Amino acid sequence: MPDKTYQPTVAGLRAFVALAQRRHFGAAATDLGVSQPSLSQALSALEAGLGVTLVERTTRRVLLTPDGEELLPRAIAAVDAVDEFTAAAAGAGRPLHGTIRLGVIPTVAPYVLPAVLRGLGERLPDLRPRVVEEQTARLVEQLRGGTLDVALLALPLDIPGIVEVPLYTEDFVLALPAGHTLAGKRRVDPSALADLPLLLLDEGHCLRDQALEVCALAGVRPDLGQTRAASLTTAVHCVVGGLGVTLIPQTAVASETASGDLAIATFASPRPGRRIGLAFRRSGRHDESYRELGSIIGELVAETGAVTSV
Repeated sequence: MPDKTYQPTVAGLRAFVALAQRRHFGAAATDLGVSQPSLSQALSALEAGLGVTLVERTTRRVLLTPDGEELLPRAIAAVDAVDEFTAAAAGAGRPLHGTIRLGVIPTVAPYVLPAVLRGLGERLPDLRPRVVEEQTARLVEQLRGGTLDVALLALPLDIPGIVEVPLYTEDFVLALPAGHTLAGKRRVDPSALADLPLLLLDEGHCLRDQALEVCALAGVRPDLGQTRAASLTTAVHCVVGGLGVTLIPQTAVASETASGDLAIATFASPRPGRRIGLAFRRSGRHDESYRELGSIIGELVAETGAVTSV
């Protein structure tokens, strides 16, 4: 039976929200900077006090119970309220002061975060980004659920309630094994993909869909090999190993070609590419600050010389 006098602790609510977001006790504990036993104890105390089971624990994964799913938005709202109260009390109520939860897709994160985080540290020294790397669908889910503040991803999304701020555009280039006949070529027609074994990322990566769209616009059905990669770096290693070719964004070129084992070719105009932007929940309260943040991020990435700012 629930204790009618019970008042949930902030630690218990944070444990529940973090676990709902990560679906893994170890990862949730790391996010909160606590030990796994401490997180488990906080969650158990919350469940005992409420008289409700919030999380179904199995040997393979963590699932929310129906009660947990129903109560999660309220727990998120309570944690956000505490964070806002604490920030306001410290005189840092503006979103660009204190902690901000930043989601980034995997085909952007490794290539722009070094410049972005370094630049944010210089321009917004009071901002403390917490980075979450996930595929687009998961980032959108977390934005809508309130466990992320903003997300850096490919546009357009066209999702009600989500604001999109375009930041920069970048070309796709063709990654090839060293010594390939197309290596170093400029103005390659995308129709050439019809005769090349194209390596794709796994389902869920927006770059996979974008690569297929490039093929569709060129009117070709690409020769899709049996190899699929969970990350762009893995796809590049497969290209180096002679298993095929792949498309990579311009921001990835410097990093992925550093070893000298990968060759590239550029496409003819109009060159295929993508638009990257910042997305956040429409609220009106923080819109201006988040747009300012997006503008700064766009400038920092543009300073690398790999993209064109919008």
